[in-house]
Amino acid sequence: MSLPESAPTGGGMPPMDVASRAERLRARLEQMGCDGVLVTNLVDVRYLTGFTGSAGLVLVTADELVIVTDGRYGEQAAEQLRAASVGARLEVTGTGHREVIAGAARGLRRLGLQADHVTWAQQRAFAHEWFPGTELVPTEGLVEELRAVKDGGELARLSRAAAIADQALASVRERLAEEPTEREFASELEYQMRRLGADGPSFETIVASGPNGAKPHARPSDRVIAEGDLVVLDFGALVDGYHSDMTRTVAVGEPSEVQQRMLEVVTEAQQRGVDAVRAGAAASEVDAVCRSVISAAGWADAFLHGTGHGVGLEIHERPRVAATSDATLVAANVVTVEPGVYLPEHGGVRVEDTVVVLEDGCRPLTHSPKHTSV
Repeated sequence: MSLPESAPTGGGMPPMDVASRAERLRARLEQMGCDGVLVTNLVDVRYLTGFTGSAGLVLVTADELVIVTDGRYGEQAAEQLRAASVGARLEVTGTGHREVIAGAARGLRRLGLQADHVTWAQQRAFAHEWFPGTELVPTEGLVEELRAVKDGGELARLSRAAAIADQALASVRERLAEEPTEREFASELEYQMRRLGADGPSFETIVASGPNGAKPHARPSDRVIAEGDLVVLDFGALVDGYHSDMTRTVAVGEPSEVQQRMLEVVTEAQQRGVDAVRAGAAASEVDAVCRSVISAAGWADAFLHGTGHGVGLEIHERPRVAATSDATLVAANVVTVEPGVYLPEHGGVRVEDTVVVLEDGCRPLTHSPKHTSV
C-alpha cells in the first residue's frame, strides 16, 4: 500500500477504495463458516457502501450485496453507491425491511450478526421473525478489523483533518494568555476548525485548566484561564467522516517546579511511545513503554487511562493501545499515543499525537509544538 506523505493542500482528495471492501469481508466470512452477515452498525454500513444516511441495513452474502433504506434516503443512497462504484442491490422501502432482507437471506445456512450492535430484543426478532430456520452466529469485529487498516484515500482524509486541527490551534493558542473562559476558548478553537474546512469537531472539545486539567475528560466550563494554569487541550477535526485527535498541554505563564517536571515526564513518555510504534509491535508494549517512564517518575497511579486507540470513521476504534489489549499493530493502522499525569493540586498534563503505523516505525499526522507556554 502506498501511504500519502501529507494531506492534500486543496479541496480535492484521492478516492477511497470502497468497492473492494465487501469482497474482503466475504473472505473473512468464509474463514468463520458463515454464508452471510447482516450489517446493522451504521458506521460499518458507510464503510462498506459509502452510504451516510441514518437508517440502513446491509446484507452481505457470497454473491450479493443488498442495502435497504427508507424513502428519505433513496436518492442519496443511489448517488453515494454510484460515487463509490459499489455494485449493490438498493431497496427503498417504508416498512418492508424485514421482507427484503429475509428474502435475500433465504437459503443461507449460517448468518452472522454483529454481536456488539444487536440488542437482545433484535436478536429475538431476527431469530423468530426474520430468519426462522437459519442458524444465527454472533460475530465480533468482522468489519471493524477491516476498518483498522486504512487505504490511501482514508489516510488522506485523516491527514487533512489533523492538518486542520494543527492550523486551528496555531491561530488561537496565544489567546490563552488573554484570560478567556474554557468555554470561550473551546468555541473559538471549533470555529477556526470549521473556518479551515472541517465539517465540525471530532468530539466535544476538551479545554481543561488548573484543577480541571486533572480530570481526563473534563468538559469546558466558565472557569477563567489564569496565569499559573496548565491547560489541557484535547480536540480534533472531522473531514468527510474521518476524525483527527490531538492533545497539547500549554502552560500559562511560568509553570511551577512540579508542573515543569510533569510536562517533561509526559512529553518524554509520549515520545518513547511514539518511537515504539511499528508494524509487528504489540499494542500493550507501546502502553508499557509510556507507563514505564511515568512510573519511574513516581506517578504510576496518576496515569489514569490507556495509552491510545485507533482513529478513523470513529474517534475510538480498533486497535486499542492499552495494557489489556491483545492487538498487534500492522501497517496502515492509525492510532493515538496519549499518556498523561493528573495531580489535582497541580493540574493535568496530557500529550497526544495521531500516527500512521509503518513497517519500520510510524509517521505522525499531528505536528503542533509540544511543551509550550504563553
